Amino acid sequence: MSDSHGRRAASHAANHPATHPAARLTARGIVRRYGGIEAVAGVDLVALPGRITALVGPNGAGKSTLFDCLAGTARPDAGRVLLGGRDVTGLPAHRRVRLGLARTFQQIAVFPTLSVADNVRVGAEQRTERRAEQPTGQRTEQRTGRRTEQRPHPPGRPRRSGRVEARAVAERTAGALRLFGLQDVAAEPAGAQPTGVLRLVELARALAGEPRVLLLDEPAAGLDAAQTARLVSVLRSLAGRGMALLLVEHDVELVAELADSVYAMVEGRMVAGGPTATVLVDPRVTRVWGAVT
Repeated sequence: MSDSHGRRAASHAANHPATHPAARLTARGIVRRYGGIEAVAGVDLVALPGRITALVGPNGAGKSTLFDCLAGTARPDAGRVLLGGRDVTGLPAHRRVRLGLARTFQQIAVFPTLSVADNVRVGAEQRTERRAEQPTGQRTEQRTGRRTEQRPHPPGRPRRSGRVEARAVAERTAGALRLFGLQDVAAEPAGAQPTGVLRLVELARALAGEPRVLLLDEPAAGLDAAQTARLVSVLRSLAGRGMALLLVEHDVELVAELADSVYAMVEGRMVAGGPTATVLVDPRVTRVWGAVT
C-alpha cells in the first residue's frame, strides 16, 4: 500500500462525515483490583472529540485493564465511566457499543471462518442495533411504576424497511473495506490472512459501526510501513471529523507523530498527562518507557 493509497483513504474518510454526534469519554477515579492488587489505582482520563489521545507505559502498567473498564468488558471496583456525559459504568460492553463506543484488541479478535467482508459487516450491523435501541418518534413507551416498558411498533405506522437497512449496512461495510484497502481480499476467509491484514480487518469492523469514540489497543502491531502510513492517515481524518480516539501504543515514534495528548501509566497509576511533546520528555515517563530519538 503506497502513500497515495493512504491519501485516498484519508480523503474517503474526510468526505464521508459521521452521522452521529461527537462525544467525549471520561474516566473518573477508576479502580480495578485483582485479589489484593490494584491493577488500576484511581485513574482519571479524558478523550476529547476531534483529538487523538495516547495511553502509554511499560508492560504491566494497567493500560489494557483500564481499557477493559472503559469498554465494559470489566467492571471497575470504584470510579465512573462517562460517555458523552452519560454514566455507563454499569453497562455491559454490548450496550456501550450501541451507544457509540468501539474497541479493538491487543490480541486480534476476528471470526476466522467468516470472510473478511462478513467480519466487517458485523461492525456495520452494530449501527443498526444502536438505532433500534435509541428512542425515536416512532417508539412508544408505557411507564409502570418505576419501570419503563416498550410497546410493540404500532401497526400502520412507517418504519425503516429491512431492504433500506440492508442497503445501509452494505454501504457501511463497503466503505470500511475501501478505507483500509481490503477490497481484494473481501471474499476470502479471514483466517487465511496475514497478521497485518487481520489488524486492518479488525479496525475496519470497528469503524463500520460509525462509533463516536474509538479505543485502539496497539493498532499498529503487525503492520508494515505502508499499512502503518494508511493507519495514520485514517486516524487523523477520523479525528478531523470529530471522533474521539484513545489508543494504547508502545511505539514512541508513532505516538509522537500521531497523538495530540498523552497519558502515562506506571504500576496502575497515572504519572503524567498533557500535550504529547511535554509528556514524552517527562523524566517520570522516559525512565520507564523510553524517549523519542
